[in-house]
Amino acid sequence: MPALETRQEHTGSYYAATSRYPEHYPTLEDSLDADICVVGAGFTGVSTALTLAERGYSVALVEANRVGWGASGRNGGQLIHGFSKDYKLLDIMGEDFAQDLYHLAWRGHEIVFDRVERYGIDCDLSEGFLEVATKDSQIPWLESQAETLARFGHPYEYRMLDHDQTGELIGTKAYRGGLLTMRNGHLHSLNLCQGEAKAAAGLGARIFEMSPVIRIEHGKRPRVITDTGSVTADHVVLAGNAYHRLEQKHLSGTVFPAGSYIIATEPLSERVLAKINPMKLAVCDANEIVDYYRTTLDGRMLYGGRCNYSGRDPRDITASILPRMLAVYPQLADANIEFEWGGKIGIVLNRIPMLGRIEGNVYYVQGYSGHGVNATHIMSEIAADAICGTSETFDVFAKIKHLRIPGSQWAGNQMLAMGMLYYRLKDWLS
Repeated sequence: MPALETRQEHTGSYYAATSRYPEHYPTLEDSLDADICVVGAGFTGVSTALTLAERGYSVALVEANRVGWGASGRNGGQLIHGFSKDYKLLDIMGEDFAQDLYHLAWRGHEIVFDRVERYGIDCDLSEGFLEVATKDSQIPWLESQAETLARFGHPYEYRMLDHDQTGELIGTKAYRGGLLTMRNGHLHSLNLCQGEAKAAAGLGARIFEMSPVIRIEHGKRPRVITDTGSVTADHVVLAGNAYHRLEQKHLSGTVFPAGSYIIATEPLSERVLAKINPMKLAVCDANEIVDYYRTTLDGRMLYGGRCNYSGRDPRDITASILPRMLAVYPQLADANIEFEWGGKIGIVLNRIPMLGRIEGNVYYVQGYSGHGVNATHIMSEIAADAICGTSETFDVFAKIKHLRIPGSQWAGNQMLAMGMLYYRLKDWLS
């Protein structure tokens, strides 16, 4: 079976329609040698390649489709600190790990902000994120996050908002309160991924698109093989996340693709924008099955959610998402929907990113469970550090036990869907 879904152009998303980086890269058609071969050109792979290229390594980056083709180039564009379930890391590592976790949780932001400035990446990076409570029972959770920020002296603006303050800020009465964090934010995810790839190529990384990997031959210097070429390297990094099918003996049944779906309106009037989101914030609710949205810099409402764990896509994305948007913003009833799209995110059962090694020199980095923009940049740096000989943090994550569901991916997705049905009912009943 091929490693990734093969040779597809970008989906018809708002991001693809507004990409500012038209560069295409060649197909791998030779037998190459490199220090590191990275498989998969989403955020994990591109960021790993850029980090290693910055450190002087020769890097070959091999992608089955286009740079940013998967979730990295079609997600909600929300740059949010931390991982999907930070508290589970504390349960495993102990309270002594709390300060390290705080700094780690924000590391992805430092990387992204630095690269946008250093390489002049044009990706609409904007600060401001509001996590909102759909019910009173979620307020203590938001307050605990604010307390963590206070505990570690968070240097950027943050504040709790009550029902009225939340409504005034984002023009809806749908929420009981919220936590505003200004260092969090949002961006054009495909432009960030493509911009980082361009930066890596500028530093000498060799990037190949439309080159699905068939298999890896292990050894002292593993060989990554496509149907038209190969790369022999000292180290290999697997960065396909929800889409790769390599190393099934070690990785099958650990990461499950869940569908997430988004619609984007036509550009809204300045009058409407001033009422619904004058600060141009990213917004996400505190439910287990979240809705998320933001207004883009060209004035569109981009609204997503309805994460589907069964592996089945909705027949009509707009019909599925639009009622949810109108429940929050009925004033958008007359806005035309110009884009609809979906994609797969990689879910691991314990919601902690999954890092490890196979035979000592093949690394895998995957399973961000919906927190990918930030977490991919954190984990890619950790993997790059390990390749460079500093593996303390990598080893912390590599020791974490991840549940594995035996059998086919379809069966695993059905079990995952049943588990998430519990949380959907919990969101609805509580």
